[in-house]
Amino acid sequence: MKSAEASLGRVFVLRLEAGEVLHEAIEGFARANGVRSALLTATGGIGPGSRITVGPKDLPGDEIVAETATLDKPHELTATGTLFPDEDGNPMIHMHGSAGRDGTVVTGCLRAGVIAWLVLEVTIAEISGDGMVRRTDPRSGMKILSIE
Repeated sequence: MKSAEASLGRVFVLRLEAGEVLHEAIEGFARANGVRSALLTATGGIGPGSRITVGPKDLPGDEIVAETATLDKPHELTATGTLFPDEDGNPMIHMHGSAGRDGTVVTGCLRAGVIAWLVLEVTIAEISGDGMVRRTDPRSGMKILSIE
C-alpha cells in the first residue's frame, strides 16, 4: 500500500444538463477552475445510450479487455469517485456507480460515456496534496492512480 496525506479545499456543486457527458463535464470544469484532485459524487438521471464498463471480458491469459453495457432507457444513478491528473496534467476521473430501472441494476465504471438525463447532480470536493497522478499501467493500458 502507498498513501499520501491530503486535505479538503473548495467544494463545488454542478447540475449537468440533459445530454452532457459526465466525465467530459467534470474534467472540463476541473480544467477551467484549476481543480487538480477531488472526491466526486453523482446523483440523478442518466439517459439512453449511456455506457458503463461492467468489467473485463473473460479471456485466457493476461489480456485485459473492457466489457461495456449500453443502456436503452433512462436510469437512476448514484456514484462516487475521484479525480486526479494524468502524466500530462490533464484532470481524469475514475468513478463507479450503480444505475437502476425497474428492478434491474448495472454497476461499473462510468468513464465509457454516461449521458445526463433531465437532472444529474455532481459534487466536487477538492483535495489538496502532492504525489497523486494517474499513470499508464503497462499491463492494462489504463491510467491508474500512482501515489509517489
